[in-house]
Amino acid sequence: MFLPSNSSQAPRAVLSPPALLSAFLVFALLVLAPAGSALASEAGGHEGAGLHLDGASLTVWWALPFAGMLLSIALFPLLAPHFWEHNFGKVALAWALAFLAPCVIGLGAGVAVYAAVHTIVAEYLPFIILLLALFAIAGGIRLKGSLSGTPRMNLVFLVVGTILASIMGTTGASMLLIRPYLAASAHRRHRVHTVVFFIFLVSNIGGSLTPLGDPPLFLGFLKGVTFFWTTVNVWPQTLSMVVALLLTHFLLDSYLYKKEGRPAVGGGEKIGLEGSFNFLLLLGVIGLVLLSGLWHSPVSVTVWADISYSLSDIVRDAGLLVLTALTVVLTPKAVREGNNFTWGPIAEVAKIFFGIFITMIPAIAILRAGTEGALSSLIALVTAPDGGQVNIAYFWLAGALSSFLDNAPTYLVFFNTAGGDAETLMNVFPQTLAAISCGAVFMGANSYIGNAPNFMVRSISEERGVKMPSFFGYLGWSCCILVPMFVVLSLVFF
Repeated sequence: MFLPSNSSQAPRAVLSPPALLSAFLVFALLVLAPAGSALASEAGGHEGAGLHLDGASLTVWWALPFAGMLLSIALFPLLAPHFWEHNFGKVALAWALAFLAPCVIGLGAGVAVYAAVHTIVAEYLPFIILLLALFAIAGGIRLKGSLSGTPRMNLVFLVVGTILASIMGTTGASMLLIRPYLAASAHRRHRVHTVVFFIFLVSNIGGSLTPLGDPPLFLGFLKGVTFFWTTVNVWPQTLSMVVALLLTHFLLDSYLYKKEGRPAVGGGEKIGLEGSFNFLLLLGVIGLVLLSGLWHSPVSVTVWADISYSLSDIVRDAGLLVLTALTVVLTPKAVREGNNFTWGPIAEVAKIFFGIFITMIPAIAILRAGTEGALSSLIALVTAPDGGQVNIAYFWLAGALSSFLDNAPTYLVFFNTAGGDAETLMNVFPQTLAAISCGAVFMGANSYIGNAPNFMVRSISEERGVKMPSFFGYLGWSCCILVPMFVVLSLVFF
């Protein structure tokens, strides 16, 4: 993922149409052909009861492989860029095994296999299939023409992307706009700041107003939070952050644009849109995601033990793969070539996030153990001596953990810590629910691994010649710009 600026010249993993078909077949085999699988009214019995990883019994040392994974992402591109460029997939696999092997030895093969299979089936596959569909479909839409890349034009892109993020999700909006956004500023000397603010706004904070925007809010929706609750209750915080970031970006971009001598765009190609039928496929993606959340089928396919794929999830993921195949087959080759589209970024994300998802298993298990787990002191910070809710602690803890862990389960941990009843949280403790929601969504922007689109945007930007900051360099941007804004936001609202 974190490649040097000349990485566009290096060999890239290619996911061709035959590979997409293979992925579809692997998916079908996984959910339809495991030994002993059967259609049932519910996942049968309690076969996996003794195989669940007990977070209360784990020490923080179990999170060392996850820390190693993060340090590899941060340090290898700086210290050994050539090695990382060709071996990041092997490194991710090595750290995954660094958790699984001790788990086999210390807790038993059944526990290790169960943890890995459950994470892959319930979290990783749906995640990467959705990402693949959005990446492929958005890559088939090309906004052509001579775009100016001026501070005003960049501001328009950011405003539109921020709005779209809550309509089609942060990943969908990011994949749709990042290529034309980069093309508009291709003639600019200073471009890093434009991508960093794009990640802040379009890939994260813009998705805070509806359940479609970001996975944590979608989980809240499934738990009973009404569809427009965040729209009504979180808009002041969202608007404050968006206005502050847009103003900061415009002032910085204007200064750098003037310093560059106000460069003009060469040529005069007429503005136009190619591959517009892909917008229908994007609507199909949104519809499938919503359907899987609203339709709870009692029918499921047992993968192993009590791990199952519900019919609604099968329909969603199979439908997403069909939409991916359609965009590959129907989008003219010239459109993707005009976008400088390659399959490299999604291949990189698939490998890196496999390592992240597997090594994150014990950390999430410890968090879910709550006051009985090794991180009980953190969980205790959100409860006042009189038993009340400490909203500012909910905001910062949910946010800080979402910066480096999967923000969806982190949201659920604090949702349940606050009581877990949507009606009570919405009506009696709305500020608590708002704090959890804002923390989980906003602070995904703090690091490259805080939200999947962050990785994707960085990788695509580097392919297009933008020398993006390192892992720590990006943290420097977020600490200097986002964290002070979060401090003010938390003092004003929470």
